[in-house]
Amino acid sequence: MVPKGKLVIIGGAVDLGSSLSYNENINHPHYVKFFEKGILRRIITESTKGSDSVIEVITTASKIPELVGHEYIKSFNQLQVNNVHVLDIRTREEANAADALERVRKADVVMFSGGDQLRLSAIFGGTEFLRILKSRYMEGNFVIAGTSAGAAASSSNMIYRGSSSEALIKGEVQITGGLGFIDDVIIDTHFVQRGRIGRLFYAVASNPGMLGIGLGEDAGLLITEGFCLEAIGSGLTILVDGRYISETSIYDVEIGSPVSIDNLRVHVMSIFDKYDLHKHELIINKAIKVEEDVYLKMKNYD
Repeated sequence: MVPKGKLVIIGGAVDLGSSLSYNENINHPHYVKFFEKGILRRIITESTKGSDSVIEVITTASKIPELVGHEYIKSFNQLQVNNVHVLDIRTREEANAADALERVRKADVVMFSGGDQLRLSAIFGGTEFLRILKSRYMEGNFVIAGTSAGAAASSSNMIYRGSSSEALIKGEVQITGGLGFIDDVIIDTHFVQRGRIGRLFYAVASNPGMLGIGLGEDAGLLITEGFCLEAIGSGLTILVDGRYISETSIYDVEIGSPVSIDNLRVHVMSIFDKYDLHKHELIINKAIKVEEDVYLKMKNYD
């Protein structure tokens, strides 16, 4: 079944939810930095109600949900979207509460914040809340968005643990079930900035049928019909295709040993590029990029 809704996954920018605690000082800007190429604005325009959309921000993954929720409200308000609310769900009981279920039924957009993706799968897995989300995504023009942990948890399989430096050691990268909005992909975030390419190589080598998606900061993908991936935002997206792996030692070596992989394919997407998940084809949108370059030069000249 082809989903009628849209999925937006974002690599992250100022990830307040995963690196700060209540007692730490915040020395960098409070606003969530998705404005340069308009990722948040694109989320709004993809919703049928536009700036009149009801948006629910789910801060479950974050250690500091009050602060994160407040900053999302301010960020959307800057784009003249005022019907924004925070669903601060911290337990499975709260996820199944009647009020939470009613709010997700009425929302036009649901956005998952950053933090710890394992909290998302452990709290929402098997709940009525997740069932309603999936049903609305499959059956209507409903937008689900997630940044950082919210993006990583969007797929049926997700990376939840693994250092960047030791990623190609067998057993270092841990994978579990995600929220299941999209199949046949596995997503990693803060990809370029935190050097996580080894994690994605390992994840794809362990299951070459999955396309690895590495999202840089201020990089995102708009996914329509469950298979059309469009790059949005100013950052880069790396795709890792394992279907052509000719040989790997991942199934032979002992836990703790380095892994070898032969013939991985890698693609790089930037804004306006598209990737067909069914045909496994990358379409580089050169014409629109030329228009963008001309516009930027004219703007700088003025």
